[in-house]
Amino acid sequence: MRKLLNHLYVTSTGAYLARDGENLIVRIEAEEKFRIPIHTLEGIVCFGYQGASPGLMQLCAERGVGLSFHTDRGRFLARVQGPITGNVLLRKAQYAMTMEAERSLEISTRFIMAKILNERNSLLRAARDHADKTNGENIGLAGRRLERLAKLAIEASDFGQLRGIEGEAAKIYFAHFDEMIVEDKMNFALRSRSRRPPLDRVNALLSFLYTFLAHETQSALESVGLDPYMGMMHTLRPGRASLALDLMEELRSYLADRTALTLINRRQITADDFVDLENGAIRLKDGPRGVLIDAWQKRKQDEIEHPFLEEKVPVGLIPYIQAQLLAKAFRGDLNGYPPFIVR
Repeated sequence: MRKLLNHLYVTSTGAYLARDGENLIVRIEAEEKFRIPIHTLEGIVCFGYQGASPGLMQLCAERGVGLSFHTDRGRFLARVQGPITGNVLLRKAQYAMTMEAERSLEISTRFIMAKILNERNSLLRAARDHADKTNGENIGLAGRRLERLAKLAIEASDFGQLRGIEGEAAKIYFAHFDEMIVEDKMNFALRSRSRRPPLDRVNALLSFLYTFLAHETQSALESVGLDPYMGMMHTLRPGRASLALDLMEELRSYLADRTALTLINRRQITADDFVDLENGAIRLKDGPRGVLIDAWQKRKQDEIEHPFLEEKVPVGLIPYIQAQLLAKAFRGDLNGYPPFIVR
């Protein structure tokens, strides 16, 4: 159990949630493990839970505490919400800000600034960790160019300019992505980002992991009551979780790219784990997908000091924390959205 930003995260296997008066209690195998007054919470997020009592659901509904349920891998299942809550006010604030170009641009510049800085930090980290196998001079130059673009991103005057800066940064980052691959470089090389379809093994890994991350950010937004389909940077389209795609931008390099690099550099994924398709695409075989999923789950268990909260949190909770911070920014509880930037 972990309480962050007035949200309780229940990640313990076998946890059952119940009510005792005005308190939430968490039991594991009938033994009480945790107790907290309901009035101290805004929301409860459960992963792989065993159940929740009707009495607790009633208490949450009456006190306006959101109660969301997810699989142990983070897929959103459902949200219990009472008839009178602040959720409609939150979404009203979200829609209002999204429809105001200046305010939505302000948040979007923070998404992209953080994305570029995290890409820069990933490159510089690889240069430090593998100094004998990387070109430090090339990476240093790329890092300085990305730092400059991050400053331009936060000052962008419109979405067209912001997207142009993002595109330029992506070209620099992916042009140097190979510098971070230090094992089996003959079979794992990335010259440019290719999506539909992925045209090499690295792109195939990244596409798979980005899909995981998109589901995580969508689940996170739903858990705090935001509309994941009402985005800002990504255009609105039926069936497209545009806000989830917006939010995941700052998390791509830290969560997804580093997982792919770890799998390659530790030789947990090999060239034989892929198959060439007739249309030129490269696909990860079904069996090795289990290795990828296990690596993703283990990655989420790592801990990091969150740059805004300044306390250690599991990596898997970062999308949920950022969703909470975004909701607070929409409501005006924070003076702007604090993006996730790796220190």
